[in-house]
Amino acid sequence: MSTLTTPPPDIFSARDDVPRLRKALKKGIRCKTSVVIEILAHRDSTQRDLILQEYETTYSEPLTKRISSELHGNLKKAMLLWMDEPANRDATVARQALTSPLVDYQAITEVICSRSPSQIRRFKEVYQKVYHTRLERDIEDSLSGDLKKLLHEYISVPRYEGPEFDQEIVEKDAMDLYKAGEGKMLGTNEKTFIRIFSDRSRAHLAAIAKAYERSNGHSLEKALKNETSGYFERGLFAILRCATNPALYFAKILRKAMKGLGTDDSRLIRVIVTRTEIDMEQIKEAYLSRYEKSLSNAVRSDTSGHYKDFLLSLIGSDDMETRVL
Repeated sequence: MSTLTTPPPDIFSARDDVPRLRKALKKGIRCKTSVVIEILAHRDSTQRDLILQEYETTYSEPLTKRISSELHGNLKKAMLLWMDEPANRDATVARQALTSPLVDYQAITEVICSRSPSQIRRFKEVYQKVYHTRLERDIEDSLSGDLKKLLHEYISVPRYEGPEFDQEIVEKDAMDLYKAGEGKMLGTNEKTFIRIFSDRSRAHLAAIAKAYERSNGHSLEKALKNETSGYFERGLFAILRCATNPALYFAKILRKAMKGLGTDDSRLIRVIVTRTEIDMEQIKEAYLSRYEKSLSNAVRSDTSGHYKDFLLSLIGSDDMETRVL
């Protein structure tokens, strides 16, 4: 069953879509971008893969090459990311974040700390295959301090992905975090935070958050704000929030991408494209509940043209806004 926000058509044929895409992607001013969006924004990952295969078989040219030559700007970036496989997307984002003149700390933190162990394992394999170097090596070369240690550990530890956890260990971890932070006379023992946050499953971390609040009368998030700072703090927050409420985590990232003057289009594209087939409905609900404005309306206000149309197609309808309000 498709996980697209807007379900794909009941009847699908790559052989029907490919000639339409070829015609729509004519060179120059004849390019019918709206048709390209109409087709590709409403095809799930399996269908898009079949379209890619059929297009190259039929025309001896990758569809992504034609898209790259005929589309432009943010629409081109978003569409190319959409057409890629999840592991390839993550590898691309990670590589760009780590090797750009100014390291994109938000991007590398997000793409690592919000992914499951199996997702990380897969995109590490792609990373090494495509870029001929290990992700761990680039993290060592490009980052520093406690964030480097946290991300390196987080991609190296084979965490459990199931829902079960040991409450006794949860309670001990909550106490260890308190002793390493708020309960410590001077400073913070960052090693304890790195060990627990990189080693424990999401279900376990969510349980730690509840145990910490029961024992100390305030949230673990508040403790992180008091005891850590900078990019290290952001990394810990990303891990914790993706364990307790991932939809709200991404809603907040989207809000930051569109808040104030200008729009952080790279962040906007990255989150919408990578979450559309995972949890976009939940992110929309979290956004509306938190900011009393639908995500669609926010995107509509901050983008324009075919770029706006494409993002709105991925996000889907605002039907739930009337239900919630």
